[in-house]
Amino acid sequence: MDAFTAIVRFLQEGGAFMYPIILILAVGLAIAVERYLYLTSIKNKNKKVWQALMPQLKSGAYDKAANIVVKSKTAMASIVAYGLARLQTSQHRDDIETAMEEGLMEAIPKIEKRTHYLATLANIATLMGLLGTIIGLIQAFTAVAQADPAQKADLLSSSISIAMNTTAFGLIVAIPLLLMHAFLQTKTTDIIDNLEMASVKILNIITTNARRSAANKRPQ
Repeated sequence: MDAFTAIVRFLQEGGAFMYPIILILAVGLAIAVERYLYLTSIKNKNKKVWQALMPQLKSGAYDKAANIVVKSKTAMASIVAYGLARLQTSQHRDDIETAMEEGLMEAIPKIEKRTHYLATLANIATLMGLLGTIIGLIQAFTAVAQADPAQKADLLSSSISIAMNTTAFGLIVAIPLLLMHAFLQTKTTDIIDNLEMASVKILNIITTNARRSAANKRPQ
């Protein structure tokens, strides 16, 4: 209870700028939780689609592979769908690669969506804290100038202490948001790298199958 009371007093003494910083914290936490759940979900779903697709692609059963990607809305399925669609009109590696890159470019913005807001919110929280402190110091010096000379030192010390609360709270909010941003950015990069690696592997499989099929059709 004492800790709760101390926190409430700390927020109250910080003044009006504490409330925007609290709002920034709430928005940042909401974004971080949503992105973490989304990225974790998409990573698991991509893995399942990959495991289902590989046997079909290696065996050249593109119709079955197409049925798998049609039923899935994952980034992995979208990329493969572009490649299989282009395969129906051209078996050139460059054409298929271009189509899969198009699918990857379409998927990446959805994966990276909103994560960068965390760094922006962290910067805003820091700046709001500094602004609150500066305004608090201005008000403190204004009040001290009109106070009794005997009370000036105590009043100034108390006012500065209160004014620094906003900077402290701004940093308390900004540091976790920056850490969450770094964590989610790493998770996002890992997913994109996996998609790029999977695209290359799938492209190699399709190309190998095409060459094998062409070799089998040649007269002996």
